[in-house]
Amino acid sequence: MAEAVAAPAAPASTVARNAVEHALDQVGKPYRYGGGGPDSFDCSGLVKWAYGKAGRSLPRTTYDQYRQGTPVSRANAARGDLVFFYSGPSHVGIHLGDGRMVHAPSSGKTVQVVRLAGHYADNIAGIRRVG
Repeated sequence: MAEAVAAPAAPASTVARNAVEHALDQVGKPYRYGGGGPDSFDCSGLVKWAYGKAGRSLPRTTYDQYRQGTPVSRANAARGDLVFFYSGPSHVGIHLGDGRMVHAPSSGKTVQVVRLAGHYADNIAGIRRVG
């Protein structure tokens, strides 16, 4: 019996593509708890700001963002999907494709692009398509 093959990810919507570009433009800006941009960000602040600039309003907190859109499997994650981590969930990043995401990680760090491997891959709580 042949193994089921996951369907390819759908192409990102215009809103999702634009949100990704807005988020990537913030790489290097400092993390600040409660930061909603444009000078500093926390994780959900970056997501809300980037999607807002792209024309899609999202709630402020990670928990409320997780309740938006539709769930997507890891195999079908597309550029612009929101990737949530830990219980709650308590962290969010924006999927870039090719096993990477952009996020605002924690105090003392800056908005950055990281690989969705190791610790991050082990702690994914869910993926949502909102764009």
